[in-house]
Amino acid sequence: MTTPFHPPIKRSVEIAGHKTSISLEPLFWELLKQAAATEGVPINALVARIDAERIRAEVPPGLAGAVRVWLVGWLARRLP
Repeated sequence: MTTPFHPPIKRSVEIAGHKTSISLEPLFWELLKQAAATEGVPINALVARIDAERIRAEVPPGLAGAVRVWLVGWLARRLP
């Protein structure tokens, strides 16, 4: 990736046995891949976990937004 300013890319993921698609910028797809590897789970499992967390919110955000927010939080927790 040469620039972080790239339009979102739509990819399919499986959550609770059904397929859905998420549109994320390549930077977020790369971070999601890194987070899943660090957490020791497949990307689908991590997205399912994020989905379960977002559904419990008082006003649940969309899945793509929830993934972005979760990733920012994940990065923030890794800072010294």
